[in-house]
Formats: sequence, structure tokens, C-alpha cells
Amino acid sequence: MRRFKTVATLLSMFLLISCSSHPPLDNTVKLPTDYTYIVGPGDSIEIFVWDNPDISKNVTVRPDGKISTPLIDDLVATGKTPSELARDIEDNLSQFVREPLVSVIVNGFQGVYEQQIRIIGQLEGGGGGGGQSNSFSAQAFPYKKDMTLLDLLIELGGLGEYADGNRSSIFRRIDGTAHQFGIKIDDLLEGDVSANIKILPGDVLLIPEAFF
Repeated sequence: MRRFKTVATLLSMFLLISCSSHPPLDNTVKLPTDYTYIVGPGDSIEIFVWDNPDISKNVTVRPDGKISTPLIDDLVATGKTPSELARDIEDNLSQFVREPLVSVIVNGFQGVYEQQIRIIGQLEGGGGGGGQSNSFSAQAFPYKKDMTLLDLLIELGGLGEYADGNRSSIFRRIDGTAHQFGIKIDDLLEGDVSANIKILPGDVLLIPEAFF
């Protein structure tokens, strides 16, 4: 249900795009210095219990945000850093294992929604059924430290045939308020490095269809 609400919100935001310009987004933005990855649903994690291989295990965080391991059922994992999750596992295992020492390693990344980078609009291969050129799609990627717009485009694999890259925009929450900024994807792809802005956790990239 939450995923449907998320898509509905993105679609509503997409409809806000108009011919009017938005203030440009530049690289004067202050990047988070304390960014730490937060475990989210769908993450693949490796739980290693020192000197206890029988209870070490690779698990996937369930859609409800919980995991189950040998000796532990339904432990909440979502919303915690890997180290916080390791400490919680140690606390639970201490009933069965003397002074357990646990390491948690994230191998497959999805992350929490609040840290994901979401993209909606004219995307490569997003033409929808029947080859309709006016269709759009949405994708989400985990944020990576020091990520730039070019990094995100490489992850995306390209824009749709009818995308208007220079009329794209980014929704970004600043001090609890959502702001919309214009970006120049076409200029960036043509070699203008000044258009390679920094991406932040939670950014939503909107790519509209070009007018003909």
C-alpha cells in the first residue's frame, strides 16, 4: 500500500511541471557530512556471529521491515544503520550465546524510501505498452555518497526518446519544505560540466516529455 501511495505522490508531482521555469540548482548546496546508510526493505544482509557459524546467516529484509535468523524471530531491521542492527542482534542472542559479537554487512542495497533517489518521467524503455510515446515510468535508486547527476544518469541508462532533458527538474526537501529546481540534463550530456549538479538523499528527478 505504501508503494502505491509513493507512486501516486510522484505522479502528482509530475503533473506540476509546466512551461514556467524553476530556479536553477547549482553546486552551492551543503552536502550531508554525516550520511549513514539506513537498512530498508529488500536489502540483502550478511549476519556474521563470531565463532558461531551455525547461527551466521544471509537474509533479506522482508517487506514488513523485519528479519528472522536462527534463534531470533521477527526482529525489526528497517530504519537502523548496519551497526545498530548488529547491536540489536547481539542483545537478542545474549539469551543463548555468551557475549555474542556480531557484524552486519549489507550486500544488496535498496535502502529506506527517505534516502532513495526517485526518477519519474520519460525514461529509457519507459514507453509503456503498445509503444505509446507519451507514457512515462518511475524508478528508484539507493543514494551513494558524493553522487552527482551524471552518476545518476549512468545508473538510469539513458532518457526516453521524447524526453526534454533541459526542462527537467528536481524536487528537494530543505528544512522540511519541498522546493523545485530546474536542471539541464541535455546540456550535461552535451559536455557542459557546470550542469553536473550534486544529488542528495531523497531527491526526486522529474523528466517531462518534449513539446513538438
